[in-house]
Amino acid sequence: MKYLIIGLGNIGAEYADNRHNIGFMVLDEMAKQHHAKFSLLKLAYYTELSYKGRTLHLIKPSTYMNLSGKAVNHYAQQLSIQPENILVIVDDLAIPFGALRIKPKGSAAGHNGLKSIEGLLGSNEYARLKFGIGDNFAKGQQVDYVLSAFDKHEQLQLPSLINTSIEMVKSFTTAGIGLTMTNFNK
Repeated sequence: MKYLIIGLGNIGAEYADNRHNIGFMVLDEMAKQHHAKFSLLKLAYYTELSYKGRTLHLIKPSTYMNLSGKAVNHYAQQLSIQPENILVIVDDLAIPFGALRIKPKGSAAGHNGLKSIEGLLGSNEYARLKFGIGDNFAKGQQVDYVLSAFDKHEQLQLPSLINTSIEMVKSFTTAGIGLTMTNFNK
């Protein structure tokens, strides 16, 4: 079984630790734990790893958030991976910080990375792991908020939340979306 796991974010040092890059952070830690290294290939940083008989193809699009669909579509076609075996790790303003939710499909809900993926895949039938970043910003400050670093209190909780996210990815690939939702969505 093959899976395409996408971490959304923006390339560049200036974005490295911001809220919008949590997808990159999760995949970076997952690759580190499995002694895998990312290489810059067409449209994305790519690595793969084996887990319980499955091949996990991890990508971090190098196209910037708003064009993430180009990379996702390219690798889904190149690797012949169907939408039901695709999981996108994405930040979510509508979920409080510290909450993690996995869903089998859904709307882009205003997220430009998901809009791009949906548009180019021609489907919203792919799973998403939503990493809650909260909405602690003043009106009109959404862009500044998502492109800012996690605060000190949040940074203390990040390692545990990232590890739980990795466990959710592994569960998705072995137990399936239903059981993963039951076990992790609280």
